[in-house]
Amino acid sequence: MRKFVLDTSVFTNPDISQQFGDDDSTVLSGFLSLASQADAHFYMPLSAYKELKQIKGSVFFSADFESIVHIRSPRKFTLLIPGSVLYDFIDEIRKRIDHGLRIAEEHLKLAGPNGENPIPFDQLVNRLRNRYREALRQGILDSREDVDVILLAYELEAVLVTADEGMKKWADKMGVEILNASYLRDCLKKLIKPEGSGEPVP
Repeated sequence: MRKFVLDTSVFTNPDISQQFGDDDSTVLSGFLSLASQADAHFYMPLSAYKELKQIKGSVFFSADFESIVHIRSPRKFTLLIPGSVLYDFIDEIRKRIDHGLRIAEEHLKLAGPNGENPIPFDQLVNRLRNRYREALRQGILDSREDVDVILLAYELEAVLVTADEGMKKWADKMGVEILNASYLRDCLKKLIKPEGSGEPVP
């Protein structure tokens, strides 16, 4: 039986969640309908589950959801992670900090010695924030929730289901199997066994 660890993007990314329904209620019922029939186990760390509630409200906090999706955190104190992954992460952070510094210097020069800049100050600040955020956060693990999801998939030797490119990148470095969240519905349908059969639906 396959195991899947779900990232919140399955339910919070509109482009992904629409495969199950048009609104939160139908997304939930559509997912649970397929997941309950699929020959698979589903997991989500408690931190990610709480994040889902913050984003979507209490709609996903239900006995129906928790009867299908097991809520549990990775065993952080006993889990061993390859040292090479940590070294890669440190190198990545260093490069991003250097890049962020160059962006800040560039915008400081644009402001001019006396703040005389053809670009309005508010626009310059917003531009700096956007580019700085992109340089430091895009394509990297930037939250405890992301780390919990990857570690749980690593611990359980499960399939990570996410639309987050940063999570995919670092999960791949750890040898975690990845499923693009866009394909989850089709994957679940293939894991549903026909009545009276021990085999999934072709």
